[in-house]
Amino acid sequence: MVTDLVIANASILDGTGIPAIPGSVAVQGDRIERILLAGEPEPPANLRVDAAGRALAPGFIDVHNHSDVAPFVDPGMESMLRQGVTTMVVGNCGGSAFPTAGAEESAALAGAHADDLDPSWRTYGEYLERMDACRPALNVASLIGHGTLRLAVMGEARRAPTSDEMASMQRLLEGAMDDGALGLSTGLIYAPGLHSTTDEIVTLASVLARTAGVYASHIRGEGELVFDAVAECIEIGRRAGVPSHVSHLKVETSIAWGRAAELLELIDRARADGDDVSVDQYPYTAWESELASCLPPWASPAELPELLAGAATRERLRRAVEEGEEDWQSSVKGVGWNRIVVVAHAGAPEHTGKSIADIAAAAGADPTDTAFELLNLDRHTSIIGHAMREEDVRTIAVREDVMVASDGLAISPEGPLGRFNVHPRYYGTFPRVLARYVREEPLLPLTSAVRKMTSLSADRFGLAGRGRIAEGAFADLVLFDAERVADRATFEAPHVFPDGIDLVVVNGRVAWDGSRYGERAGRALSRG
Repeated sequence: MVTDLVIANASILDGTGIPAIPGSVAVQGDRIERILLAGEPEPPANLRVDAAGRALAPGFIDVHNHSDVAPFVDPGMESMLRQGVTTMVVGNCGGSAFPTAGAEESAALAGAHADDLDPSWRTYGEYLERMDACRPALNVASLIGHGTLRLAVMGEARRAPTSDEMASMQRLLEGAMDDGALGLSTGLIYAPGLHSTTDEIVTLASVLARTAGVYASHIRGEGELVFDAVAECIEIGRRAGVPSHVSHLKVETSIAWGRAAELLELIDRARADGDDVSVDQYPYTAWESELASCLPPWASPAELPELLAGAATRERLRRAVEEGEEDWQSSVKGVGWNRIVVVAHAGAPEHTGKSIADIAAAAGADPTDTAFELLNLDRHTSIIGHAMREEDVRTIAVREDVMVASDGLAISPEGPLGRFNVHPRYYGTFPRVLARYVREEPLLPLTSAVRKMTSLSADRFGLAGRGRIAEGAFADLVLFDAERVADRATFEAPHVFPDGIDLVVVNGRVAWDGSRYGERAGRALSRG
């Protein structure tokens, strides 16, 4: 019988961390049919690719992505595909496309309008059906956002849910879990998640215990509050009886610089005490978020004009933004407006790529006042904050138990976000780890790096049949040149594809052959 695809003469990294083996992989349909050791005869194939000794790994799994509606907007998903990603976990940071209360925010992230998407799915299962129907280039699985559940049931209320409201959120989450969602996420620096208590999240996360879901959190603070915030995430998992996962682990602001090792020790102690906790990280020294996240819990962009009109409230708001408040961390303190850069602003696109300090200086204005004015013009203003140190990033990145994640979006240079200065992680996350921490420094074995991108992630998020090169596994594969792979995207020029990713196969179909795009063969994935 003629098989569909043979990738021959490869250095096979199976994703489990064991040493590479020379051999070939035969693919039939959407599955890996056979693994052939060097010297074994190959079956005849409709397509044969000679790897010439290059590394063949399972397709990379991005466990923290925000492409909830990207397949409807930009289904080629080029920025992720061409760095070797074949599967993405979306629904992170408390925001998801189901329930449809989250469609507007998800659409804004992707550079589209909710009205353009017709988000008419009534259940999570219907969302998956719509995802499949648009033929995404990559596989997509989703968490359910706590913030989106809150919006659907409570609107923007800044209080604890009533018992009836909690029951409604639980029913929505239960239905989504039964339809195959991966778990629950929170975004505890974003409204409405920042208005929730630990007890509220524990009650909701307890729903996950029946279906083996994961609780993943953008924690309440990643600077001066990071230790308490990580401890809260672990506590929620322990009390709810579910695995907990800290998203994009970091130590930001000068207040916390140099303490990454201490933070990892906290997690190690929790594991030693029996807590089931995991983490992911992106390998950059800057975050990307909305400028609105710099506002304290009692303020929103819609309320800004009224708050700024009164001298007392204006001064209180200024102090909060610049210094923080009890149990709420300022994004500016320990960073400075000179390190916070505008990357997307609909009201004044000429500010793209400029720091808020520079925009203010050009106008002869105060930087905090300038930030308020930018929000008044566009409440979805996006910013990048250069708030971390490379030494701390490296300390976390070289840990073999830390998953690799982009915290990005699947986009293309010609798509809706192509005109903005997005974060380079959209294009370069996975090649950056392989180039910087494996080859150039080197601090991490190639086998370990691949495991951090594949089987470790698949196992944690219940992506059965993914993340390994094994007979019978789904044929998600990436062929790359370990001596040449490198990220090329920068903060100044982010829309640049990486080098060294020579072949990407999704569900047995060639999606990228090193010079041109192939079939869009991604799927909406369910847990387990």
